[in-house]
Amino acid sequence: MARDRSPIVKQSRREGYALHPKAHKIMVKKSGIPGQHSHGRQGKMSLYAQQLREKQKVRRLYGLLEKQFARLMADANRAEGQSGEVLLQLLERRLDNVIYRAGFATSRRGARQLVTHGHFMLNGRRVDIPSIRVRVGDEIVVRPKSAKSGYFANIENVVKDSVQGPLSWLKADSKKLTVKITGLPKREEAEADITEQLIVEYYSR
Repeated sequence: MARDRSPIVKQSRREGYALHPKAHKIMVKKSGIPGQHSHGRQGKMSLYAQQLREKQKVRRLYGLLEKQFARLMADANRAEGQSGEVLLQLLERRLDNVIYRAGFATSRRGARQLVTHGHFMLNGRRVDIPSIRVRVGDEIVVRPKSAKSGYFANIENVVKDSVQGPLSWLKADSKKLTVKITGLPKREEAEADITEQLIVEYYSR
């Protein structure tokens, strides 16, 4: 399965945005674009550059490749509602993001790894595809065999370290190791530091 394997901290410095919890501390010490001559490359960005950087930031934040992200944007354009908000809703409904939002992982990369290793069942069936789009009424359960592992035996500590707060569209039970999808993600519950209109404009060129 194809995925971006470049260092997440380097990506974060390029976008000027912490894409992973461990990037926060490093970016305090090392800000700016990575590279030998990075200090001379930070001027006022053109509108196109702003659109491109916002698209790259969000794509990397959710861990998608370019073709995957473009397909998702196409789906958002075909759906009812504002394309930018629909795009964020589709991103939030990815299975790996749901596991992250539920607090079962401290990062989206960690959640993606848990999914690809087949630790979860969706509506009673084992799944290992991070991009699966959940729907209202879906139930995600940790597989009985996986529940006995050291990671899930200590899931309370993982949840405690997670930065996620309660969300209106899902209910997670760390004791029963279940996640229930009760609604659709709201814009205000997605990442706050995203200007989705810039992404829509980028793909509208």
